[in-house]
Amino acid sequence: MAKRRYAIVLAAGQGTRMKSSLYKVLHPVVGKPMVEHVVDQLNHLKLSELITIVGFGAEKVKEQLGDVTKFVTQEKQLGTGHAVMQAEPLIGSAEGTTIVVCGDTPLLTKETMEALINQHEAEDAKVTILTAKLDDATGYGRIVRNTTNGVEKIVEHKDASEKERNIKEINTGTYCFDNQALFEALQHVTNDNAQGEYYLPDVIEILKDKGEKITAYQTEDYEETIGVNDRVALAKAEKLMRTRINHGHMKNGVTLIDPDHTYIGMDVTIEPDVTIYPGCTIDGNTVIKENATIGPNSEIKNCEIGSGTVLKQSVAHDSKIGENVQIGPFAHIRPLSEIGNNVRIGNFVEVKKSVFEDGSKASHLSYIGDAEVGKKVNIGCGTITVNYDGENKFKTIIEDDAFIGCNSNLIAPVTIKKGAYVAAGSTITKDVPENALSIARSRQTNKEGYVEKIKNRKNK
Repeated sequence: MAKRRYAIVLAAGQGTRMKSSLYKVLHPVVGKPMVEHVVDQLNHLKLSELITIVGFGAEKVKEQLGDVTKFVTQEKQLGTGHAVMQAEPLIGSAEGTTIVVCGDTPLLTKETMEALINQHEAEDAKVTILTAKLDDATGYGRIVRNTTNGVEKIVEHKDASEKERNIKEINTGTYCFDNQALFEALQHVTNDNAQGEYYLPDVIEILKDKGEKITAYQTEDYEETIGVNDRVALAKAEKLMRTRINHGHMKNGVTLIDPDHTYIGMDVTIEPDVTIYPGCTIDGNTVIKENATIGPNSEIKNCEIGSGTVLKQSVAHDSKIGENVQIGPFAHIRPLSEIGNNVRIGNFVEVKKSVFEDGSKASHLSYIGDAEVGKKVNIGCGTITVNYDGENKFKTIIEDDAFIGCNSNLIAPVTIKKGAYVAAGSTITKDVPENALSIARSRQTNKEGYVEKIKNRKNK
């Protein structure tokens, strides 16, 4: 029978080294708070209970994580052992395995934590320590193994002998415990130290002295175990996470011309044979279909982009873009826009909360807001849908096969019927009938010799 599994996330520290008003574990890595990365990975492990220990900024952490975890508040931050003690009312007497993870380790993966737990249970150990090998282990606690390859002790760098300092295997601060043994041993942890705090690693020494089995699982990737305590480590974690994401996409058939300068979010889905040029930022729940080309220097968030579409040097947010669409350079697709197939949105065109049906185009220097544009519509350079009267927004409707001449103002609410033409330079305030030509501009008047008269006046 499989053992029940529990997890405790330590997220109560203030994080003074971050020098920030933002609670440490809420600092984002690739757009997601560190502690949320940890909780998301743990939730893949089929846990019976997930508990997050909170302190400073507790309400903000609860708001961020929601109901995916239970919360316990550590009113006074008296060390990691004291933090774990706060979970005793929830799981203190339960049988099973408990993994304890710090909330500032955003790079830890579910695969590593699963392997840690599996070894712990296979060895029937009371404690299993997640370790890593580090060429320069200065400052880290060393793992001293015994003759049976179990753990003899953890020795801190300052207390280590010269021989022990040559050990490359380090303690990462993530542990698996037999749950009942953990909470029993915590009753014997003291704060007899310079900081007056209760330290979780003391549990290991207590259980070892009782003759219990202590083991270690060494991960192959030290970098996923790093904790973030300051802005330097935060930047390192950000870079490592982005590298991991980009490598995953490339292995799945996506071409990144320059992975070091391509920024892709956690929840982005990209199909094979997509090409992404440098300088692109792609975030949110974005989906990019096969054979699309993105960039360079484009920003996309929460968009669906169809196959074969090309979007370059442009911004698109919260919109749906169809197949074989050409967008940019320097276009702006604002939220709630729906762009059909084979559409052209050209340079310096802004589209906001509008629908473009298949085959339509606005190729230059236009603003299309709160509009419904039908099929095979041509919108000339400099066209504006005048949608706002200072108090309310109104809709412009341009039906199939219409042609809007350059430098036209369409004063909403207005409808340009199917097949209608609007002459260049017109300001349209009334509906245009089907197949009609609408001209709304003053008649041109030429005053012969007028310039010469002006010049003569200036010379007097």
